[in-house]
Amino acid sequence: MSIYDFEVRTIEGGERKLRDYAGEVLLVVNVASECGYTPQYTGLEALYRRFHARGFEVLGFPCNQFGKQEPGDAAQIREFCSVNYQVSFPMFAKLEVNGAGAHPLYQFLKAARPGVLSTEAIKWNFTKFLVARDGTVLRRYAPADEPESLAGAIETALA
Repeated sequence: MSIYDFEVRTIEGGERKLRDYAGEVLLVVNVASECGYTPQYTGLEALYRRFHARGFEVLGFPCNQFGKQEPGDAAQIREFCSVNYQVSFPMFAKLEVNGAGAHPLYQFLKAARPGVLSTEAIKWNFTKFLVARDGTVLRRYAPADEPESLAGAIETALA
């Protein structure tokens, strides 16, 4: 099984096969609009604009499981990201990352790259997974890891 075996719903409501991103370096992030880490949208967008032409995608997955910090519907989330952070990278429908309702994509990511002390649970919004061009999950980053700090690892993955 690889990341390319999953299908996700776009924020517009359509289905998207992740195999459409085969051959690209991905940064998969669970995001929220009312979180202390929400300003990381600026850094995520900067990474996207810097590396996109070389085969890099940021995939944003809104999640309301942490302090109910993503209460909006798809239209509200899309508008918030556009107006406040000029987000142009792909955004997807709200999903769950933990528990019985965790999306299969996140079940896969967590198993591939567990967190501290081998725990799989996502601890908070803005947990990031860097995925190689071949679909291998390279690394998991904590919410506090600023997007800019991932630039070197992205450069390496793109090489």
